[in-house]
Amino acid sequence: MKRWWASTLMAALWAGSVQAQPVVEFASLDAPAGKAVQLKAHWYAAPGPQAPALVLLHGCGGMYNAKGSVSERMRDYATWLNQQGMHALVVDSFTPRGEKEICTQRTGSRAVTMAHRRQDALAALQWLAQRPEVDAQRIGLLGWSNGGSAVLSATNTRHRQVKGFALKPTFAVAFYPGCEAELKRGYAPSAPLLLLVGEADDWTSAASCHRLAEAAVGTKPQIEGYAGAHHGFDSSGPVRLLKNVPNGVNPGQGVHVGGNAEARQRSRERLLQFLQAYRSSPALPQNTR
Repeated sequence: MKRWWASTLMAALWAGSVQAQPVVEFASLDAPAGKAVQLKAHWYAAPGPQAPALVLLHGCGGMYNAKGSVSERMRDYATWLNQQGMHALVVDSFTPRGEKEICTQRTGSRAVTMAHRRQDALAALQWLAQRPEVDAQRIGLLGWSNGGSAVLSATNTRHRQVKGFALKPTFAVAFYPGCEAELKRGYAPSAPLLLLVGEADDWTSAASCHRLAEAAVGTKPQIEGYAGAHHGFDSSGPVRLLKNVPNGVNPGQGVHVGGNAEARQRSRERLLQFLQAYRSSPALPQNTR
């Protein structure tokens, strides 16, 4: 019993310390009229020196919940990554641009574009590489949905900005991203990529991601699909139909979003397996401060 209470207390203290991590600011590469957008991010630092780090990129619903706190998904993954000995930088791309969410905006008319998100992701990599407690040889990107699409955009060297950017991520992970845009452009990844998709996803097509993985130039992305899983399969909430989302596989018919216990567990195991190579072993040198 004493051991149980001790472990419970330690877990609570760890969770509390993670949630209390500071908010940091840095400039995006997005600079309309020559004035850079100032981004805010929550910095979840792992213990120990020279640890690997990931940029966490939220989906179209934004980084915050209805109460104004960092969303459960972002907190959960940041805490989990810290427990694996990895830093997490959770970046807010919407609030600095006056938006709370863009899920209900049509893709072609969204106020925050994929170019904005790509520039935010690259700037976040740059911020991490300058931190003394971060191992600049082990910096990655991790995104969900619209944030997953941002991962694809920020790692596609077919974008002139990505190709010419001196700093490259060491690895990248995208949960149920929209793959159509980068598939159409042609995907040439700058880093090893893991795609985790739901085969029943009617918001962002899993089939497009399979085609992207197959057609990629250079290092082929790894992809794992989960039968019967919808968009947001790694959440704990029930599957529900969102009728106010104008995009998706069947525009105008709404999209399904919700958790799948098996897919959630398997994707977490697959993510851990993928990250294992970057947790304790130095990657091949490619980045310098």
